Amino acid sequence: MDFTSHDIAIIEQALQRAISSEPKDSKVNHYREVLSKLQNNAAAAMSSSSKGTVAHDGLRFDYDDSSDLL
Repeated sequence: MDFTSHDIAIIEQALQRAISSEPKDSKVNHYREVLSKLQNNAAAAMSSSSKGTVAHDGLRFDYDDSSDLL
């Protein structure tokens, strides 16, 4: 399942609200752990996708000169 940046922002906001409104420390710790994992994975996904992109201008060059075979 792929999440968009908007989906991740909504999940982060929901976890932050749960952290601020939850009176039990054990649940807060679980929410913080999930929030931390989510933020780390989102940051890693964003940095890896930006490094792997190559700008394509729509032109393709064929360097195979097969005219010498004739």
